[in-house]
Amino acid sequence: MSIGLRIDVDTLRGTRTGVPRLLAILERRRVRATWFVTLGPDNMGRHVRRLLRPSFALKMMRSGAASLYGWDIVLRGTLWPGPVISQRCIDVLRRPDRAGHEVALHAWDHHRWQVGTDTLADSALDAELARAKEAFAQVYDREPHACAAPGWRCDDRVLALPASRSFNWRSDARGAAVAFLPRVAAAGGVLAQPQVPVDLPTYDEAAGRGADADERFNAMLLARLADGRPHVLTIHAESEGGAKAALFERFLDAALAAGHRFEPLGDWLAAQPQPGEGRVVRGTVPGREGWLCVRG
Repeated sequence: MSIGLRIDVDTLRGTRTGVPRLLAILERRRVRATWFVTLGPDNMGRHVRRLLRPSFALKMMRSGAASLYGWDIVLRGTLWPGPVISQRCIDVLRRPDRAGHEVALHAWDHHRWQVGTDTLADSALDAELARAKEAFAQVYDREPHACAAPGWRCDDRVLALPASRSFNWRSDARGAAVAFLPRVAAAGGVLAQPQVPVDLPTYDEAAGRGADADERFNAMLLARLADGRPHVLTIHAESEGGAKAALFERFLDAALAAGHRFEPLGDWLAAQPQPGEGRVVRGTVPGREGWLCVRG
């Protein structure tokens, strides 16, 4: 069965160390993926303020965030200005593209987007996205053809932004892995811009506790894949390209041995039936703090 493989690259460390490690893992198995890259300042440490929320604090403790991501990520942009990823790691950012993978846009400032969807005006959000598109063009010498909102923080307001309308498709929603065309009244009706939803949980959402937590996570993913339906999986350069690299390798090997195949989201979308219409709404996903985009 076909599995769309999506890799989110959110931070400087994930870019610098996670991208090369994941490239090597995938190359050994002749697997291609879609990489959604963050290009601006790494201010992810500012999420530490969310520790005041009990649900976020519990998630951080359950996933072992400090050991999973590293203290440099946990504190990045709090005690010193966040470094601009595309300035520090332009050669690394280009490696997936040169290796034949699909590369698309994630964000300029990942943290600012996640909090800004609740606080920024439409014009500020549009400027944030436009800046990301400009940086992408500087790195890859072309406009980005697809986008995925950081943290799945997307709604009708985002989809109606002028800077959002140029993408061929987006991957902002969670829900069953069935592509759909979103109905957005503010954008004039149904967008000819398919959504590719992510249905499988990420490591930080579903990892449990205990000595066998990682193997139980892999077993859960493999059980989900056994239903014979299409799926879309998101991994992160910071986790599967870092502390959980060996765990991801074991999952890949088991899935490939079971006859599953992985492909970039663009190829996955092209092989799906003609998308029907749907809506995007704010909802929740178990294990993830706060609202995110789900198919309504």
